[in-house]
Amino acid sequence: MICQSILPNLKKILKPMTNLLKPLATGKFWKELIIMTLGMSFGAAAVYYFLMPSKLIIGSISGLSIVLSEVFGNIGWTIKASTLILIINAILLVLAWLLIGAEFGIKTVYTALILGPLIDLWEIILPFDKLITEGTSVMNDPWLDLICFVLMLSISQAILFRINASTGGLDILAKIVNKYLHFDIGTSVTIAGALICCSAFAINPFQMVVIGLIGTWINGLAIDYFTDTLNKRKRVCIISSHHEEIKDYIINGIHRGCSLYHLQGGYSGEDKIEIVTLLTQDEYAKLFNFLSEKKYDHFITAGNVSEIYGNWHTRKGVESTEKIN
Repeated sequence: MICQSILPNLKKILKPMTNLLKPLATGKFWKELIIMTLGMSFGAAAVYYFLMPSKLIIGSISGLSIVLSEVFGNIGWTIKASTLILIINAILLVLAWLLIGAEFGIKTVYTALILGPLIDLWEIILPFDKLITEGTSVMNDPWLDLICFVLMLSISQAILFRINASTGGLDILAKIVNKYLHFDIGTSVTIAGALICCSAFAINPFQMVVIGLIGTWINGLAIDYFTDTLNKRKRVCIISSHHEEIKDYIINGIHRGCSLYHLQGGYSGEDKIEIVTLLTQDEYAKLFNFLSEKKYDHFITAGNVSEIYGNWHTRKGVESTEKIN
């Protein structure tokens, strides 16, 4: 009787974990695992080589961990910043699970927990003190340290966003703040980042705190830039009397879909067909070369699109669809 009463509750508890582990059986997950590991390694190098030596505090969990590590060191407790990053991210994941449910996938869990160990790995491979020739930081200038950090971390985060992953940390905290204080996610991340930057007053002079605040703002701009660049597509609109041949090339030549719209020329009054398609930069170049070689009469307009929601093939010739956002 006891087993019969426990079994349904046990299944209810294990069901979210089963759903979480289901992606492990797919090849796509293992490919993305490699990408996530490489992206996080890049981010870990940015933190280890440009934040830790200079004690430059950017609005992130890494920044908060550096502050806490220094504060604990001042009272005689030696705790590495990488260890604190792992502990804080683990606590945030548990809090998120308890307070807002299982909204975070296995990607967020993995990236949140791997950052600290990867920082320790860089310390083993190449300690930053071997790169410091003068001063107290790798670049010997807080602004140069900031620029190098922002560039490396932004590229890392843009790579992760490309496969719908994130670095965890503030993203997790922002979700909790969003649910209970009803701030939107962007505002939550900004507020949390600013508070972490201000915590640097415990270890840094005013100038370094200001540089950290500016760096947090620049980092957001850089992430937007790199993400837009990685996701950029061309929305191409073509009007031509050879629309059937062009449509056939788009579908069978570069393996993309397209939409056909019936329209009427305002000047000529003639009925025409407009083809609209979304292409990568390389595919757009191929289409343009095709039209030039065939010498079809055509009128083309093209614009950049950085956000696509819904089903769209990210690779030519694939049958499954993936979301880009």
